[in-house]
Amino acid sequence: MASFWDDVEYFKFSEFDCKSLPGSGARMDGEFVILLDNLRQRIGRSMVITSGFRAPEHNRSVGGSPNSAHLRGMAADIRCNDSAHRALIILTWLAMEPPVKRIGIANGFVHLDIDRSLPDGMIWLY
Repeated sequence: MASFWDDVEYFKFSEFDCKSLPGSGARMDGEFVILLDNLRQRIGRSMVITSGFRAPEHNRSVGGSPNSAHLRGMAADIRCNDSAHRALIILTWLAMEPPVKRIGIANGFVHLDIDRSLPDGMIWLY
């Protein structure tokens, strides 16, 4: 397990596991997980990860992009039960540093990622 997990207060690596690959949450990018941990601390509300690391087969089965940041452990989908929770996550994420901002907005979740191999400053709707 990567040493950065010792500094993560609000998450366990198992929360980021691919449904088809137990233990794969340990493959998450450390910088990204620390940013999510900081986000959780700032918003003061729980954050349920519905998708973290994805194995290629699982990514295909859920209709993920062939170049998804989930494949590299640099993305997470966070459950949102209402618009206020969704807005809180999005606005807090936009205010954080470093300024890599990628956000996907869906009815029941928000996708956040920091994959620098993908276009920055992107916000999209599902």
